[in-house]
Amino acid sequence: MPRIPTIEASDANLFIRFVYWMTKRHVGRVIVPVKVTAHHPQVLRAMGEMEQAQQKFHSILETLKELASIKAAMLVGCPF
Repeated sequence: MPRIPTIEASDANLFIRFVYWMTKRHVGRVIVPVKVTAHHPQVLRAMGEMEQAQQKFHSILETLKELASIKAAMLVGCPF
């Protein structure tokens, strides 16, 4: 349960609903960090652009990226 309330799709504007749809399509569900960041659409857009740029970065092996992602999640205690 996040300390900051999340924005549900029924309360969101068109841009936020589109981001939720893309997240659900890519991840399988709308994750809480996206719902919390939806309070500030400009930050949400920047976060999405950063994620897309990182996915296009091909000079590092995919397996190494996955391992780094898992290690970072373990360090911060992220269950996702």
